[in-house]
Amino acid sequence: MRAIAVQENIREIILDAADRLLARYGYKKMTMDDLAQEVGIGKGTIYLHFRSKEEIVLSHVDRIVERVLERLHALAQGDAAPAAKLREMLVARVMLRFDSVQQYSESISEVLRDLRSTLLERRERYFEREAEMIALVLVEGQRARVFRRQDATGTASALVAATNSLLPFNLSTRELGKRKDVEQAVQRIADLLLNGL
Repeated sequence: MRAIAVQENIREIILDAADRLLARYGYKKMTMDDLAQEVGIGKGTIYLHFRSKEEIVLSHVDRIVERVLERLHALAQGDAAPAAKLREMLVARVMLRFDSVQQYSESISEVLRDLRSTLLERRERYFEREAEMIALVLVEGQRARVFRRQDATGTASALVAATNSLLPFNLSTRELGKRKDVEQAVQRIADLLLNGL
């Protein structure tokens, strides 16, 4: 049992180190030797947990999204009114990503330029999963007669797309602006979108 816990911990430590190195060097310049040195383990140990640098970096991105999905799930299951849940979910999906890459000097697209096609493919799946959770809250709001009856899945996808402009994919966090400004912008967007429901 302890070995499993240690293995999971090593995976997390490797992903944490990859995060720091991506912020410092970007994907292309980051090497497995850099990663081993940052973690303080042998390069072979890294290969026991990940097949390649690409897998490490994509696992790092997956971990960010899993945290977003966990938060969205918790909000969807909460006791707040559907409109309040939805507003908080839209804000959380942007701000959790913003906070996760705030130390990066470039946008995610620039940092992960060499993984662009794989990342874009995954990104669509991430957004679909987020939209599924948002759709559940839309249905809840429709049942409570807070939201008009409409296609919950399509509306959820539109809500995701509408808030994507504030994600740090194409712009760095510096280009997006100060955290409080980004949060205020996403709150205003969420309020406008909710008024349309």
